[in-house]
Amino acid sequence: MTRIVAFTPAHRAAIPDLWVEAWAAAYPAIDFAARRGWLLDRLERMEAEGARILVAEVEGSPAGFVTVAPDGWIDQMLVGLAAQGSGVAAALMAAAKAASPSGLDLDVNADNARAIAFYRRAGFVTTGHRLNEQGRPVDLMAWRPEPPALRLRPS
Repeated sequence: MTRIVAFTPAHRAAIPDLWVEAWAAAYPAIDFAARRGWLLDRLERMEAEGARILVAEVEGSPAGFVTVAPDGWIDQMLVGLAAQGSGVAAALMAAAKAASPSGLDLDVNADNARAIAFYRRAGFVTTGHRLNEQGRPVDLMAWRPEPPALRLRPS
């Protein structure tokens, strides 16, 4: 069973390990282990700016995480390799939507077909394209809640 909890200092060692493992598998030519400190600094900065960092735990151990800024921007969303395909990503996305019920925005590497397919299943649509800091193409995606259905009164 997946449990979503707030990021705590106890997660500080495991989250970068999951991040390095998953990104290194997706992009083996990039040295993500060398960027571990960058991730920890980024998470600390996001927390200071009011972002919610939500951690998915499976059997008490971190299996993934998502960051949700006050404006609904998802900067990071990741599921460790062992938990991919198990519903952890869906649980994290549900928690992100609950944290920002007016909508979410993110960017995703344009060549990450698996992530793009996941976001589309979660109701995201592509809103644009750009290059990230490393010059890689990314798709901009957004989710907005469905407007409430109109109720007609019987005449």
